[in-house]
Amino acid sequence: MAPAAELCRKRHVVVETLGLLLGVMVTAADTGDRIAARVLLEQVADAHHRLALIWADGGYTGSLVEYCLAAFSLVLEIVKRSDDMRGFVVLPKRWIVERLFAHLMRTRRLVRDFERRTTSAEAMVYWSMTLLMTRRLARRGPARA
Repeated sequence: MAPAAELCRKRHVVVETLGLLLGVMVTAADTGDRIAARVLLEQVADAHHRLALIWADGGYTGSLVEYCLAAFSLVLEIVKRSDDMRGFVVLPKRWIVERLFAHLMRTRRLVRDFERRTTSAEAMVYWSMTLLMTRRLARRGPARA
């Protein structure tokens, strides 16, 4: 039996402004956001050389901002929540990632953690995004943003 921490997963994603997936990393829930982000950003920076600016939520603050600038010449800008906001409010630029997660939840196999390995879970995310992108390409009529 696997430890309880390995049964819960976190999905770290990098998407471009249209919501298309650039990179994904699935980790155990007890892995810190900043640690996972270092590995994921290294993969994404190697694959996408023209990337210059990344928006992230408050979980990725701290030394990660300086690390991105020094290691990859990437500007990591933290989208912060205002103190006067109450309840569930999707922050500017954060809605792009939230929309991606909503698309992923339309894929039945990603609703629950069915995969034993994180690599299998990452492959399922890529598969789900492939379905989404082919649907967008096959759509008739003018493309919606």
